[in-house]
Amino acid sequence: MSVSLLLSAAGAVLVWAVTATVHGVNIHTVGVILLIVGIFGLVVSLVFWSSWGGFRWTGGRTTVIRGGSTEPRP
Repeated sequence: MSVSLLLSAAGAVLVWAVTATVHGVNIHTVGVILLIVGIFGLVVSLVFWSSWGGFRWTGGRTTVIRGGSTEPRP
């Protein structure tokens, strides 16, 4: 997740903050690519984190079932 944020930040800097030109390389295109890869990596990280780990909210209630009978007691 931190690498994705770092890639997104570097891409955003290259797209919007750098005004220099380099012969043979378009810095803005590299920035857009880094930004897209970073955002994609962040989304994938969040999807996998929510599926197998992370914080889960259970609503504050826990149901405990003891015994094998599902019939109510008289």
